Amino acid sequence: MKLLFNLLLFMLLTTCVIAQTTSTTWHKFLSDFKKLEQEYNNYYPAKDYRKAATVLNAIAAKMDNLQLSEKEKQEYQTTISEINANINYNLACLQSLLNQKKQAVSSFEKAILWGYTDYRNALNDHDLDNIRKESKFVKALVQLKQYDKLTLLQQSGGYVSTDSDSLPIFTYEVASDRNLLAVKNFFNLDSIAGNGDEISKISNIMFFVANNIKYDGSNWALCEFDAIDFYNYHKATGKGINCRHKAMTLNEMYLAMGFKSRYVTCMPKDDKDTDCHVINSVYAETLKKWLWMDPSHGTFVMDDNNNLLSIEEVREHLKNNQSLKLNAESKVSKLWYLDYYMAKNLYWIQCTNKSQFNTESRYRPADPDLQYISLVPSGFDKSSNKYLKNNVITCDPTYFWRSPQ
Repeated sequence: MKLLFNLLLFMLLTTCVIAQTTSTTWHKFLSDFKKLEQEYNNYYPAKDYRKAATVLNAIAAKMDNLQLSEKEKQEYQTTISEINANINYNLACLQSLLNQKKQAVSSFEKAILWGYTDYRNALNDHDLDNIRKESKFVKALVQLKQYDKLTLLQQSGGYVSTDSDSLPIFTYEVASDRNLLAVKNFFNLDSIAGNGDEISKISNIMFFVANNIKYDGSNWALCEFDAIDFYNYHKATGKGINCRHKAMTLNEMYLAMGFKSRYVTCMPKDDKDTDCHVINSVYAETLKKWLWMDPSHGTFVMDDNNNLLSIEEVREHLKNNQSLKLNAESKVSKLWYLDYYMAKNLYWIQCTNKSQFNTESRYRPADPDLQYISLVPSGFDKSSNKYLKNNVITCDPTYFWRSPQ
């Protein structure tokens, strides 16, 4: 099973159009969907696989009977395909568990036709063990491998060192800035960070954001884009904020405590894929290196020797099939998070040249000196990627990950 049924909801909520829709038909479907999701999450852990399958079939029927206009169909097509792909994948799992092998293989094939691409999950999912020797399943799994996100990352071009003298300098706002002082005092960051060493302070602040501000990948917060307003927005409305906003929040907290930090947009190869992920890179002076921190999932990444790794190191480990693991407190599994989700979203990487309070303002005038700098692998077709428009583009990781001045 693919992280129970919550993954379907996660995929639904991480598609940008959901947050912006005004369709009453679509909203009604979402409402029904959430109710059925709850039923599913009762049946599957209790191993009542027949009733769980009935729920999935009910959702599939609602999808088939959606009365959407042509404009709405076009607007929601990506999400509809994702839902159908995951419904059929999970049906295949349930049917395999029920020893309904023919139906399970058929559902698995339909999942691929709808766009299911998570090869690593299918390869390791024990719910599918009953059908692994079925010839049609073996053939379908081979077909699925072409979409493997980790393989795509491993096949990406290398980086190239270049002359970077003419490229923008990365800057970090000092902790004495009045706005950052306000952030420090508002959150009482000294107390949150604790009295331990530098690394414990860095992780404690990350865990505070992970555990005290709800995460909702679909929600573009209706507030000013700074740590205090994001926090107040969540507390006032009960709504979560998306990964970009959580990373902005953590970034300002780190800066307020004197840590050099960036929020980092991790992007997929395919510009038709609207789902990216935003995390933080914070510089640890004691280790003389950048560290990966993800406040959306309460996650950092380590090697076999429990050394904390940077974004650059994690990407290289994935490319070279080296072992990685997550912290025990992480809200996600290593298989999904690194081998699929971040393997997909580490194809190229973007930061702003300036790391500061309210970097991307929702209401105030834009900073005229703000630039977006993107690190891409060599051989990547940059000209056709809409998300790279007006970016400063480099293939040089030494420049991009230069230690703070």
